Amino acid sequence: MKQGFLPAGRPAVLLAPMAGFTDRTFRLICREFGADIVYTEMISAKGLLYKSEKSRAIYEAKPGDEPFFVQLFGSDPAILAKAAALIEQELGEQLLGIDLNMGCPMPKIAGNGDGCALMQNSTLAGRIVEETVRAVTVPVTVKFRKGWDEAHQNAAEFAKICEQSGAVALTIHGRTREQLYAGKADRACMAEVKRAVKIPVFANGDVHSGASALETLAETGCDGVMIGRAALGDPFLFAEIRAALAGQAYTKPSPEQRREIALRHASMALEQKGPHAMIELRKHLAFYARGERGASKLRVRINACKTLAELEEIWPEHGLGADDAP
Repeated sequence: MKQGFLPAGRPAVLLAPMAGFTDRTFRLICREFGADIVYTEMISAKGLLYKSEKSRAIYEAKPGDEPFFVQLFGSDPAILAKAAALIEQELGEQLLGIDLNMGCPMPKIAGNGDGCALMQNSTLAGRIVEETVRAVTVPVTVKFRKGWDEAHQNAAEFAKICEQSGAVALTIHGRTREQLYAGKADRACMAEVKRAVKIPVFANGDVHSGASALETLAETGCDGVMIGRAALGDPFLFAEIRAALAGQAYTKPSPEQRREIALRHASMALEQKGPHAMIELRKHLAFYARGERGASKLRVRINACKTLAELEEIWPEHGLGADDAP
């Protein structure tokens, strides 16, 4: 098993797996700005074993890429174990570990017995962890939630089962499946999970600044923070959190710097995936445009953009002029 995947002497800062967003390009950019560990989008174990090229493309890597976690979802222990073993065989040293998704709240996932639905069947969840651990040599981790709903909050007990089954680290999102992404993440729940186990625990939910990262760590005692939606269009957030952890001052990026990274993100994605990537890039670029002068008009233009040259033209180097303000 690979050891030492966590930074020494300080809390870890992780990029959460996010469907439709954490592709290779975004993972590379977030690593550049200070993310210690990054995760792929969640992959269907069953789809992967059915030879889905779309599933394989999600964990595509190139020589020189730093190792990363691949997140799998499913509810059949044997299928998940086989998928994990296949990924390890294909990625080799570029695979940092396997993360098991037991927290996705979306109906098309949880409604099929996968994701957060596994929190309603802890025995099955334990078997999944055990069989996956036996199938690979890399670390196996689990991401889950506070519980199914307010009446069924079992995160601490679930964490113990995952630990006993062989998981080497856990991520707790402090919301129930019923909440989806509404309301506040429950830091008290995260702290309870941390106290319940001896393995590292990462806090996920409502970390959107250096200050909120420090507050979350102080209140939960967790070993790191996992950043999800707050990182979209803002990979600089990892640098801000790393600065806060080190007690250093941090200066937010200028509009010009945000534009530069947005264009580089687009250029890298187009090189990786070809011209069709511009369509899926639009959602990323819309996040980068947040806070820009004339942002609403810029987003409209982005959604009609077809090439990098067009993007450079509609997003001028010195920001949008007064005539472009919404």
